[in-house]
Amino acid sequence: MMAILKYLWTFPSTLLGLTFVPLAYCSGGGAQVVQGALEVHGGLVSAWLKLCRANAMTIGHVILGRNKDALQASRQHEHVHIRQYEAWGIFFIPAYLLSSLVAWLCAKHPYYDNRFEQEAFDKTHD
Repeated sequence: MMAILKYLWTFPSTLLGLTFVPLAYCSGGGAQVVQGALEVHGGLVSAWLKLCRANAMTIGHVILGRNKDALQASRQHEHVHIRQYEAWGIFFIPAYLLSSLVAWLCAKHPYYDNRFEQEAFDKTHD
């Protein structure tokens, strides 16, 4: 029952992530379910991530990756973000953006000093 509630709580964000599925498939990419998350890769998803200067990105229970190798390399890190989405629900994206803004306003790096990224790095690196 708790698993269902976690998926429902993150569903608005997941719905946003799902918009990348047809973009991937229509441009030569693909998707697969791994460890309860939909991993989407290739095609226009790769182009989008390149613009964002990222190898992978999580939106709800959807993980976007430039390719399968990028998904494999970032899987643990991205699953920390899934747990964060499950905790914060619809508030995760605004909280994430606010954390980046605060870091930037404090003359810190908006990615590496983002509290959500720091947690993901702490939980996946020795």
